[in-house]
Amino acid sequence: MKSPYVDGLVPNELVTAHFLVLSKEIRQKKTGEPYLSLYLADRTGEVEAKMWDSVAEVMDTFERDDFVKVKGVAQLYQSRTQFTIHRLKRIEDNEVDFADYFPCSQRDIEQMFSELQEIIAGVGNPHLRGLLTALFADPALVERYKIAPAAKSIHHAYRGGLLEHVLSLLKLAKIVAPHYKEVDLDLMVAGVVLHDIGKVEELRYERSFSYSSEGQLLGHIIIGLRILGDKLASMPDFPPRLRTLLEHMLISHHGELEFGSPKVPQFAEALLLHHLDNLDSKMEAMKNALRRDTQDGEFTGWVNSLERSLLRKERYLANAPSAPVTVAEASASTVSKPPPPPTPSVAPQPAPARPERPERRPAAPTLFGEKLQAVLDTRK
Repeated sequence: MKSPYVDGLVPNELVTAHFLVLSKEIRQKKTGEPYLSLYLADRTGEVEAKMWDSVAEVMDTFERDDFVKVKGVAQLYQSRTQFTIHRLKRIEDNEVDFADYFPCSQRDIEQMFSELQEIIAGVGNPHLRGLLTALFADPALVERYKIAPAAKSIHHAYRGGLLEHVLSLLKLAKIVAPHYKEVDLDLMVAGVVLHDIGKVEELRYERSFSYSSEGQLLGHIIIGLRILGDKLASMPDFPPRLRTLLEHMLISHHGELEFGSPKVPQFAEALLLHHLDNLDSKMEAMKNALRRDTQDGEFTGWVNSLERSLLRKERYLANAPSAPVTVAEASASTVSKPPPPPTPSVAPQPAPARPERPERRPAAPTLFGEKLQAVLDTRK
């Protein structure tokens, strides 16, 4: 068995290991001498690698997608693991077990495909069931569909990832669709199975994952429409308007024009497909980002695909200064609190006597008062 894997690299420990070369660049130092900038990988992940010395001796002996034996040291650089290579040698395919190098779904692929076939067999609409059955009667398509990743790097980026992603969406659809009476579950199932079918030709996944020429020129949405159209060409009785609904679900499942959808979803099943697809891909991307990030602390580094840093919830909870007091504990504390001591009794004292108001005496007459009184008297 291969050892160590990428996820087992320990900083400052000298190791000898075998990896797959994901990418290779020959760059120049300030002195003009070449150095190698690589990404190495196995089934557990990938690591950036640099080779600074003796590069001219090995730089033309291997290429991208070759297997190499390296000796070197992993180090932390800007909170990320970087592997410094001291020696490098290309090795032959028969010297490695491919299963050690290519990330693969943890679920059994044949079991997943049997589950998909059972779901297709349960579709009630005969036209949709016939279309899906005919598509997966093609051995070449089935072979690619079983092992295709759902994406190059962001989510379900491993062998069997497309199939696992589709089955996850089908489970979500069966839970959510019945909540909305206007949603046709058979149409939802067909849309889920077909929405990413173009990825069997958009991506190359014989070794490391990359885009095919057709993938770069057309993208999986257009390729998916082509696959669907080719199959429907042999099914003249398929209802034209039902075909249009399926085509709309394929071209609108990214949800927004800026995200690559030629159209935005315009009926219930198309809108629901977009949101379930987005939900499943984002949750998988979050899981992968948390698994791969090596930063210390409660937050990860910046995750480009999600446009945010992520909270490491377990670390955050473990670092709490003290356990919060629950309502029940607070109530129990209040009940068990001893009552305050009684206030000593004091004999009541009579209220103090209210002082009597002094008798008001008439004010002494003034000159103005005498004159005013005289005027009043003459008017009587």
